[in-house]
Amino acid sequence: MPAGVLCELMAILTGSPLLSYMACSLFVFHFTQVFLRLEWYARILASVTVVTLVMLALLGKLTWPLLGKAAESAAFFATFLGSLGLMQLLVRRFEFLRRIHDALLSGRTTLLYPKYAITSFGVASVLSFGVLNMLCGGLAQTLDQRQIEGQARLDWLRSLLGVTLRGFALVPLVAPTSVAVAIITREVPALSWSSLVPYTAVAALLFLAVGSVLERHRFKAISGQRVHLGGIPAGTSVLLAFVGTLFGGIGLLVFWTPLNVSRAAMILVPVLTVFYLLVRERRPSALARELTSNMLSQSNEMMIFASSAALGGTLASLVPAQVIGAAFVSPQGEFAFAVTGMLILPAAAAIGIAPMAVLSFLAGILAQFQSMGLSPLTGGAGLAIGFSLAMMLSPFGPSVMILARFGRISKFTVAFGWNGFFTLAALPLMLVLLAWMAW
Repeated sequence: MPAGVLCELMAILTGSPLLSYMACSLFVFHFTQVFLRLEWYARILASVTVVTLVMLALLGKLTWPLLGKAAESAAFFATFLGSLGLMQLLVRRFEFLRRIHDALLSGRTTLLYPKYAITSFGVASVLSFGVLNMLCGGLAQTLDQRQIEGQARLDWLRSLLGVTLRGFALVPLVAPTSVAVAIITREVPALSWSSLVPYTAVAALLFLAVGSVLERHRFKAISGQRVHLGGIPAGTSVLLAFVGTLFGGIGLLVFWTPLNVSRAAMILVPVLTVFYLLVRERRPSALARELTSNMLSQSNEMMIFASSAALGGTLASLVPAQVIGAAFVSPQGEFAFAVTGMLILPAAAAIGIAPMAVLSFLAGILAQFQSMGLSPLTGGAGLAIGFSLAMMLSPFGPSVMILARFGRISKFTVAFGWNGFFTLAALPLMLVLLAWMAW
């Protein structure tokens, strides 16, 4: 597994497709070895991907260039999660991250929801799924230590786990390191994070406003139960310096090299994490074992990401360009595609279809807008918003499943009970935003 990640990172640095093919082969070998130990959803998605590729090959529609693109996509997105996931190694090494709930519940109650959501977003933009393990695991320990049970415990879980998930779901809208941005900009080179973020950030602010209104009473009830901190936790300045160095380095790489933001993050996160831990602890053998263990623990998610990217991208490349052109050559067409994509993503996620596969498919279609001289901006924003909604409404997605496990509640409660009404309240605002962009 680490060999595959390293091989793909070298492919990103050198631009060599052969290294990507080698990385994909290493991932396939690893997933074959652990296939029976993976979660059922990851096994089904991988099987569907393989069967689809075999059928396309038998029908004569899977060309070697198309197969090569599928292999490159699979290797890229497996590495995307594996490399960014290494930041999880820092969670238990900073006291601030362990006591973050008490820190976030301080201050004016009207600001608690946006503060919590923005913090979850900020940490998730670096730690990826690590923010869920950090905040959700920390909350479970806090509630157990303080013996908070019954309805009071449910109120804490409903408020804090819900806002953690919604903050995490802001990552596709604002963070340059998000997998959604990586997929969209990979398939549509005319789009970049900087071109999308002025509009998707507005969507993020609208989500924050809706959540603040809906959750203000719950946060007011639990804020009085927090334990006051006795000062700034140890290591906070080091953590802030690390994050600042990481984002500053990403900016420099993007400015001075051909790498985009996603690729720069994939390079710098493992480099800076390994460097920091080597300097801090000086135990290279132990660190190597920890790195390997961390990547192996993400086998399910990496297999889901790889399969989704390969399947979605392959199917999208088979859509005739003239069909897209005839249907969408107008502002109304751009708006229709954006709204359709925004709604399809959460709807498919709600019934168990991987959002990454759907996003890869739709982004492949969006790429044809660029080839026909049409603007892909409104469609790209719609897909980013839809992916954000899908993260909240997918009961089989990694984010919802992590919350359900830590909260010891049904994943359907998390996806639909906590976020169903929130989604319905936010959708009209998203439609207005996309209409404004299209016209």
